[in-house]
Amino acid sequence: MPPDQPVHPHLGRLAELLGDWQGEGEGRWAAGEPFRYRERVTFGHNGKPFLAYAQRTTALDDGRPLHAETGYWRALADGEVEVAMAHPIGVIEIETGRWEGNRLRLRTTTVNCTPTAKTVTGLQRDFELSGDVLTYSLRMATDGGEPAAHLRAELRRVRPDGETAES
Repeated sequence: MPPDQPVHPHLGRLAELLGDWQGEGEGRWAAGEPFRYRERVTFGHNGKPFLAYAQRTTALDDGRPLHAETGYWRALADGEVEVAMAHPIGVIEIETGRWEGNRLRLRTTTVNCTPTAKTVTGLQRDFELSGDVLTYSLRMATDGGEPAAHLRAELRRVRPDGETAES
């Protein structure tokens, strides 16, 4: 976001996410082995009532790329949020949710997968924002059933000097 770009007034609570965030998390894919990862998230803005979102993760043990996703987050009335997101593994998702205090709860309304993608049938994301700390958990369904725990992480806002905020 250019430093002179005013924040759109309809962004509401989403404006608090603007900037870069980084941290570490842990996860498990289905019945596989647990893993740890490093994550970087950017929420950008161009003066319109939405945020551009980009996320990248790497393995904590050897730095290999793990996952990425990108999309747009739109603020609606009364704390409601819509998210349109794409994953390079061949998954496209639409999520909706709302702010409840410092928590943003998002649930998929639509998930589509390319013919060669791993099947994903539902996602649930819960974020909690506490100043310069953003934590989240993500649950995922791969079989049409209820979403199961997949990821959780704690991210800290990256300051202009490139350092992360203290706890």
